[in-house]
Amino acid sequence: MALWLLILIPILAAPFAWMGEQWSRYAPRWIALGALAVDFLLALLLGGHSDRVQISGHGVWLVESHLSWIPRWGISLHLGLDGLSLVLILLTAFVGVVAIIASWTEIQSRVGLFHCNVLLALGGVIGVFLAIDLFLFFFFWELMLIPMYLLIVIWGHAQRRHASFKFFLFTQAGSLVLLVAIVALALLHQQVTGRPSFDYGDLMGLPLTTDMARWLMLAFLIGFLVKLPAVPVHTWLPDTYTEAPTGATIILAGILAKTGAYGLLRFTIPLFPEVMTEFAPIAMGLGVVGILYGALLACAQTDIKRLVAYSSISHMGFILLGAFAGTELALQGVVMQMVAHGLSTGGLFLLAGALEERYQTREMGQLGGLWGVTPRLATMALFFACASLGLPGLANFIGEFLVLFGAYATQPLMIILASLGMVMAAIYSLGMMQRTFFARQRDALTAPDLSNLAFGTVLFIAALQVWLGLYPKMVLTTTRPVMKQLVQPAVASTNPTHLPSQSLLSSHIVTSQGMTP
Repeated sequence: MALWLLILIPILAAPFAWMGEQWSRYAPRWIALGALAVDFLLALLLGGHSDRVQISGHGVWLVESHLSWIPRWGISLHLGLDGLSLVLILLTAFVGVVAIIASWTEIQSRVGLFHCNVLLALGGVIGVFLAIDLFLFFFFWELMLIPMYLLIVIWGHAQRRHASFKFFLFTQAGSLVLLVAIVALALLHQQVTGRPSFDYGDLMGLPLTTDMARWLMLAFLIGFLVKLPAVPVHTWLPDTYTEAPTGATIILAGILAKTGAYGLLRFTIPLFPEVMTEFAPIAMGLGVVGILYGALLACAQTDIKRLVAYSSISHMGFILLGAFAGTELALQGVVMQMVAHGLSTGGLFLLAGALEERYQTREMGQLGGLWGVTPRLATMALFFACASLGLPGLANFIGEFLVLFGAYATQPLMIILASLGMVMAAIYSLGMMQRTFFARQRDALTAPDLSNLAFGTVLFIAALQVWLGLYPKMVLTTTRPVMKQLVQPAVASTNPTHLPSQSLLSSHIVTSQGMTP
């Protein structure tokens, strides 16, 4: 029941946040903050059961809940919390709080409805991270999209209708492909056993022909890469991130993009280990293209939000690269990159929203010289720019370094090319600082600095960045059992009689496990 509370708390609080506008202008904000704070504390409490690990259904679960729902179709209310989902749920609750604080003064119309949609979206995301029945997973996958669409189309900027339609079109197309693959798996299970099943544990052991596994893995890949997003299905992201209100942008970049990465780690790789080695070079190649392409376009942007949006494509490329590297070290880097990117982009978009709110523009050419005008905002922007470029000592560096180091043994040429993305990150991050805060002003600009609430929020995010950059063990230890399980099917599917050059995946898994922090 405790796992269901994690999902139901924000969903049940949503209508109260909507009605709260009748009581007070600030009631919806406090209701939303309270619901997310309770969810965060409950997740921490459940995570404390690490000494009570249950191994069932091909998973290492800290807590598991299994109730029958539609037995005729093999659908159940099956939830499971492990180290990976725990870390991402904590990130969801925290980034949700940041999004609400970022919207504190920006959202002045339909405040209750705004926070209602925020809570519904976050409840759907938490359901995605907990569901281990694929039908239930898809239910939550769709649930989180509808309120996100409303957040963009109602409270977005001038081109919000175009951006929201693009977001909905791309995500729904990917979801339909994913749904076909999920139903196909259930029907294949019926052919083998005589009964359909959407349960993760049942489908993990399902025998598939090589051709069928290829097609199904391709469908899962398409569904999750759209949400990540990866090149070439990324084109919805820049417009959506730019036109969405600040709070919605923070949720999109900090949380929703992670659901695509989670889908790769939780379902795509474990369900089809026999064809992973065939898809790995293609997926890793797309990751490298995304890293360089996103960084190159970020360098060309004049709008701060679009710059951060394209930089997100680049950073998501590291996640795709590490997910298919097949080593525990690279997979640990993927998790660190998800957490670090959620924190850094949350801070950057909050600051970009603060600039737009003060100067009614995001164009760097119309700003300049703000270092002395808004010293709090400028100082924190410099910090998060350094985090984005992967400064050692911060969490982003840990994630990118582990991905590159863990994947080098399998695809050295790709890793050399991917490392250029870190060089380009320095160019666009420091270029943003130069044009926005140090360049000569065209006109005299005056505006209040960051409020105490916003400044305290970004300071706390910065403290988390430093803590995880200097002491990443907390995240890595929590997720390590899951990452070790992910590489085991890859080892089993590789023929041990092959020479090392023919079995790079399995040979370097052993090497990297010994180097995992």
